[in-house]
Amino acid sequence: MSSSPQTVYIVDDEEAVADSIAMLLKSVGLATRTFADPRDFLKQYQPEMSGCLLLDVRMPKMGGLELQEELNRKRCALPVIFITGHGDVPMAVEAMRAGAMDFLQKPFNDDELIRRVQRALEEEMQQREVLRQREEIERRWAELTEREREVAKRIADGQANKVVAIELGISERTVELHRARILEKMGVRSLAQLVRMILTLQDA
Repeated sequence: MSSSPQTVYIVDDEEAVADSIAMLLKSVGLATRTFADPRDFLKQYQPEMSGCLLLDVRMPKMGGLELQEELNRKRCALPVIFITGHGDVPMAVEAMRAGAMDFLQKPFNDDELIRRVQRALEEEMQQREVLRQREEIERRWAELTEREREVAKRIADGQANKVVAIELGISERTVELHRARILEKMGVRSLAQLVRMILTLQDA
């Protein structure tokens, strides 16, 4: 799974605010992009974008919650941090229920903003790694033959080689050969690792 370098996407119709946040984040080495109109961000959004989204709740052309709804429909994986005014806390709570990671009330402390953005970036990186690992497991699983997948599932369920052989009508030696090829193709050395991989596929 390819992704772009981590970037903090700042969506705020007050360009001065967006620019000041961008300068602050750049001062600690973070890449940023600013958007004055949420619709512009939607037009440029790509699933491979990596980073997080700093989103103002109240904007004239499209509200922050509306943008969040659109991104949820697109299954956007970017963590969202809402920036809210004093009277917007109920809206922020609604945003959290819809999947936002955090919200900051204006005026916010610079160090607090940096800390929360860095936490969002760390979480997004971890999520990307989990997805990458799952995709790799799916790729390896797809390379198994139908019989190998059948044997793998039975072994993972705790069936002994002898039981697998009887139920599939093959010799125990054949089961052993299948098992060796399965471990090799899946890139693991132990049955425990294979079981974890199959559980990952079932949870996907």
